[in-house]
Amino acid sequence: MFLPLPGFLDIHRVGELYLERVAEVSAEAFRYAAEHRVRPAREDPIRVAAFGIDVQVGFCLPGAALFVPGAVEDTSRALLWMYTNLAHITELVFSLDTHRVFQIFHPAWWKDAEGRPPAPMTVITAKDVRSGRWRPTRHPQESLAYCEQLEASGRYVLNIWPYHSLLGGMSHALMPAMYEASLFHALVRDTPTRFDLKGENPLTESYSVMSPEVKEVNGQRVGEFNQGLMDHLMTFDRVYVFGQASSHCVLSTLRDLQQYLERTDPSKLSRIHILEDAMSPVPAPPLSPLPAALDFPRIAKEALEGFRAAGMRVVRTTDGVGE
Repeated sequence: MFLPLPGFLDIHRVGELYLERVAEVSAEAFRYAAEHRVRPAREDPIRVAAFGIDVQVGFCLPGAALFVPGAVEDTSRALLWMYTNLAHITELVFSLDTHRVFQIFHPAWWKDAEGRPPAPMTVITAKDVRSGRWRPTRHPQESLAYCEQLEASGRYVLNIWPYHSLLGGMSHALMPAMYEASLFHALVRDTPTRFDLKGENPLTESYSVMSPEVKEVNGQRVGEFNQGLMDHLMTFDRVYVFGQASSHCVLSTLRDLQQYLERTDPSKLSRIHILEDAMSPVPAPPLSPLPAALDFPRIAKEALEGFRAAGMRVVRTTDGVGE
């Protein structure tokens, strides 16, 4: 059954930053659960997870350092889908991109020959590091090794991002409207929301919540596969994935899910449902010619078709969840 939207939801405020209305949301949650006779999540005959990737202020708020064009509309559609299908969504799971100032993909990690940091969206290759065009401000050997290993993986090259998702700052938080939805769901369905942090190690990037881009640098372990989250997700019959950005963190997370399931149990690939209208790619940088590795919209589109071919389900928020 489809449920009505709660009274506190103002879909026109999804793209705004405001203090979450805990008292109002919680009061309505108890009234709502009783009025619509919503059963506790533990009684669900079919277990469904809604897996939100980095639905954070830093990516979804217009004007934020890494705002993804389309994210407000994506978040609005995801919210409408979540509320109307609340009775069928067993649990909400969110990843939180979590960084500090000094990380290998932030400007403070690098300087040129004149001591100036790189501008955001600067590409730094292993060749640039070896030639001295860009010099790390810390961990020089590990920084070069990281660039070499990242390029050897064929997934990405090192791209310098604006400071974003800084722990303790507002850009790290879930979008307020999404946080209110997580609180409302937890209280109506009598089940906690799960949050998984990613990206804190300074010597690697973690686009995927499942695994960092590089796990070992010069013999130093800098990350590992998130087996606990993987095991948890596989307790659900369906996992609906949405969030930002389809060219980076969503793509990398889905790629890790695909590769793991292809190794372990390909029959479970069909459990992964991708909400294609609740995610958008990072725009390509204004470079001419544009390197293929930086054509983010193309990368996202091709990846989506690859996931579909692998056996994952590509769906839309208007499809609902069903009984």
